[in-house]
Amino acid sequence: MDTSYPRDDAWPPKRRAPPDAPPPRDHLVWAIFNTLYMNFCCLGFVALAFAVKARDRKVSGDVEAARHFSSKARCYNALATAGSVVLPLVLVALVVTGVIHLSKLAQESVGFFTYQLRGADDEDQ
Repeated sequence: MDTSYPRDDAWPPKRRAPPDAPPPRDHLVWAIFNTLYMNFCCLGFVALAFAVKARDRKVSGDVEAARHFSSKARCYNALATAGSVVLPLVLVALVVTGVIHLSKLAQESVGFFTYQLRGADDEDQ
């Protein structure tokens, strides 16, 4: 292994926010909730990964990266929550409309079959 080139062991300086700015939120609790209870297409797990990254960056002092990862965690959390709330509502709506349609179809077929039976009874006499 060639190590003849000069190395910089110093890390790049971290960007710090002004002291009056509040620290970014990491949305970790929301991501855990989405991961455990409402994991729609694994979006809750992705949100959890970004929330953990946001918390790590916030603890290390890189506020700009923490804001970036926090924004992504919030977006994925919102998508997971919306998908987990909207999808069951759509399924319930489909079931209800299907039941209504089938009940109307059953009422029409009952009327059709009673007409056929009465017509057949009249012809026998």
